Amino acid sequence: MLWKTFRWAFAVTALGLAAGVLYDGWTALGIVAILSVLEISLSFDNAVINAGILKKMNAFWQKIFLTVGIVIAVFGMRLVFPVVIVAISARLNPWSAVHLALTDKDRYQELVTDAHPSIAAFGGMFLLMIFLDFVFEDREIKWLGWLERPLARLGSVDMLSVCIALIVLLVSAVTFGAHAHQHGRTHADKAETVLLAGVAGLITYMVVGGLSGFFEQKLEDEEEREQEAEEEARRAGRRDTPVKLAGKAAFFMFLYLEVLDASFSFDGVIGAFAITNDIVLMALGLGIGAMYVRSLTVYLVRQGTLDDYVYLEHGAHYAIGALSLILLVTIQYQINEVVTGLVGVVLIGASFWSSVRRNRALRTAA
Repeated sequence: MLWKTFRWAFAVTALGLAAGVLYDGWTALGIVAILSVLEISLSFDNAVINAGILKKMNAFWQKIFLTVGIVIAVFGMRLVFPVVIVAISARLNPWSAVHLALTDKDRYQELVTDAHPSIAAFGGMFLLMIFLDFVFEDREIKWLGWLERPLARLGSVDMLSVCIALIVLLVSAVTFGAHAHQHGRTHADKAETVLLAGVAGLITYMVVGGLSGFFEQKLEDEEEREQEAEEEARRAGRRDTPVKLAGKAAFFMFLYLEVLDASFSFDGVIGAFAITNDIVLMALGLGIGAMYVRSLTVYLVRQGTLDDYVYLEHGAHYAIGALSLILLVTIQYQINEVVTGLVGVVLIGASFWSSVRRNRALRTAA
């Protein structure tokens, strides 16, 4: 079962790691491996949520999600999106960005370094909003109760996460934007760049979140109508269920899943910029990670064990919060990419171990 579900992910891993070594030696292999682990850890909750929705869909729509959906997820968001970010930030067309990355690494590195403040501010704000909206929500299961309980109470204040994010952005722009003077740019120019990029990251998060909410509401409406139709059919003595209505519900599920998947992939792509500026290594690492996330989604659906490790989602979101702050700090200061990658691994590992201990305690109590 495990081999059948993950065989494509294993094959892509072998090819991706080999390509990394051929591209830039053993150091590249390490970076690709860290990026893969980062993508898997940050997207584990994505797999859990996907599985919860996917199990409600029939075999046809599951196949659509795992074929058409994987093209969008792996080749669209994980491979194309990093190029688009660099192209926009460095004011290049995408083909020029790819050509430059492959043929003139020094010039490409220089452009990315110049564009890094805007990339870091955009990504830092997007990730920070994901983290804040998670910790301010009151949840039945809490990992770090001493921290999560007071934060959940604070979450009852409307728009608190947006206010805190904007305060963090202003502090970042004033603190980091006031210290750098590179390539003829003034302090004010850099502070303005950080502010504009950060606001763009905030707007992107709100738009993606709004679209996800829209499709989720559509999905709930369609499910409610379907249940009413089934109830009416039972009362009338009919066994048939309106096929068209079920099809519409499945279609909205598919749209919602794709928007949701796109929003989750932002954190992996943006977080990758905190580890490396090389789009080839980024594409290899994130592509491997995305394959495991898809395989994990299928595995969770088939095994039906979505709730075994209840703290993993918490660990993933704390990793996102740590990455957001790291990105904002890298506007001014350089942080070792290995340290950045290990932060997420340590937090995910801690949440996994806490989940295992909880499960043991529950079995003992039973």
